[in-house]
Amino acid sequence: MEQRKYETGAVRDSREGKGRFDLMPLDVAADVMDCKNEEKQVTELLRDIDIFKITSESYYLENALRSAADLMYGGSREAMLLDVGKLFESGAEKYGERNWEKGIPISSYIDSGVRHLLKYLNGETDEAHDRAFVWNLMCAIWTKTHKPEMDDYTDGP
Repeated sequence: MEQRKYETGAVRDSREGKGRFDLMPLDVAADVMDCKNEEKQVTELLRDIDIFKITSESYYLENALRSAADLMYGGSREAMLLDVGKLFESGAEKYGERNWEKGIPISSYIDSGVRHLLKYLNGETDEAHDRAFVWNLMCAIWTKTHKPEMDDYTDGP
């Protein structure tokens, strides 16, 4: 599989053919999910990610992670963190330790995270989509704090 390589030296798998969820109006997606899904957590989670895209305030991604713990891990934040640790391990094996810390645009994390969330909600089991969603949001928050120059939402479209 082809990989994307960033100027920072970080690499990720290609996103070709997977959709562009970083461009999706997540407030509209939240409204659609609210009509389809009685789980208000999904609606709130999407709205929090959308508000982050607008405000660039990490608090909203942290809120989305708390909602993910409730939705995906029965409210256990410990189970969520134990699970996502496995993805940090496999990522280190695949890309090298701390590859993601080199700098990946936050939109890449949002794109991948929302895709994994929707695959999780759709019941797809080809990979641990819950784990991948959490990993992407955690890395986006870390990047916002430690590499703010990678926040490609700050300046807007």
